[in-house]
Amino acid sequence: MEAVFQQLYEKYHQDLFQFLLYMVRNRELAEDLVQEVYIRVLKSHERFEGKSHEKTWLFAIARNTAIDHFRKQKNWKQKILDVFDWNKTPLVDNMPLPEEVAMQKEEIQRMYVCLEKCTVDQRAVIILRYIQSLSISETAQVLGWTESKVKTTQHRAIQVLRRKMEKWSSREGGGDKHETMG
Repeated sequence: MEAVFQQLYEKYHQDLFQFLLYMVRNRELAEDLVQEVYIRVLKSHERFEGKSHEKTWLFAIARNTAIDHFRKQKNWKQKILDVFDWNKTPLVDNMPLPEEVAMQKEEIQRMYVCLEKCTVDQRAVIILRYIQSLSISETAQVLGWTESKVKTTQHRAIQVLRRKMEKWSSREGGGDKHETMG
């Protein structure tokens, strides 16, 4: 098992990390979630039947791990909202966003910011199809969807990205770009 695990790690670690980084937009959190993926892989490897490619299996686990994180965050955020007094202490996040750190080309920065305006499913499809270069079939396997649903979600995601990019470009001349993206 150790040799198999090592092989999976060497072949797919960077792709898994990149996928999760794009999903959660936080390097440390993405690293933590990658570790959670590997824990899940160790626990479930004997159930892997080989009906799909290992990479699609790993990405399906990674997607589910990210979704579980989002669900936990939703509950956690709600608890904070219920307890925190917003009138006394405003929250300020001084940590730079991944696109501010990693993205240097303005067009890629715009695309990354616009990607945030997509739903989680749309974002996952765009990341898997265009950043991870998975086929429609492989993407469908990762997401547990039909190929038709992948195509439809991809089409809608591209439409959202196109509209947001056009909106950004038309407003580029004035104001804070992040504020005009709404």
